[in-house]
Amino acid sequence: HTSAAAGVGGVIKMVLAMRHGLLPRTLHVDRPTPEVDWSTGDVRLLVDAQPWKVSGGPRRAGVSSFGVSGTNAHVVLEQPAEPPAAVRPAQDGRGPVPWLLSAKTPEALRDQATRLLALCAEDIRADDIGLSFATTRSRLEHRAVVVGDRAGLFGGVEALSGGMPSPLVVTGSGVVSGGTVLVFPGQGSQWVGMAAELLDQSAVFARGIAECEVALAPYVEWSLGEVVRSGSGLGRVDVVQPVLFAVMVSLAGVWRSFGVVPDAVVG
Repeated sequence: HTSAAAGVGGVIKMVLAMRHGLLPRTLHVDRPTPEVDWSTGDVRLLVDAQPWKVSGGPRRAGVSSFGVSGTNAHVVLEQPAEPPAAVRPAQDGRGPVPWLLSAKTPEALRDQATRLLALCAEDIRADDIGLSFATTRSRLEHRAVVVGDRAGLFGGVEALSGGMPSPLVVTGSGVVSGGTVLVFPGQGSQWVGMAAELLDQSAVFARGIAECEVALAPYVEWSLGEVVRSGSGLGRVDVVQPVLFAVMVSLAGVWRSFGVVPDAVVG
């Protein structure tokens, strides 16, 4: 028995059913029992998965969990509203994009470029590929960086695939192992509006700022959150120093949430 986790499996299963619009079949039952008159109501046993149709409102479901000691719990789930479709331009419009490639050998690096060249023939977004290379790939010894707009990237990848030089390609090798160090900048690195956008977009960052504000409150007469948003008081040494520290600590928390755990912090 899953003890305190009992019922969570049913909740997860129902959330997935809502997401995929599919009612899963009832497990371990081949046919409805004849002891129930199924024709008298709207309840029926699903011996096969069925499409979950939407009629005038969001999908809703109830999940019950019954404890061995008699404790009962019932959760009502409702399908969230569909987010508005993101409008994305047909072509990349963000200027030059870096593609970071790495492999165990120079030959493997060229082979990777060859495979990427085939992908370039499809309708792709250069910035999406760049993000994937930067955040979801291992760092291996032999490396190449291709920088350019869409056309330049494709030309650089073609040159890398053929082992030819290109002004858009930088190749080299690096040590795979090594520590990660975060540097906290000192006074003079601040600007009005610093971290205000991140405060709205990152829950991890906002939580870090809130924790720092609680810690600073007994010692200062100003609000950390207000200073970050408005920039007021950043010209004062007694304000800018703790604000910079709070921003850097909170930003370090964001990096940690992405799996970047520093071996050391300096500054």
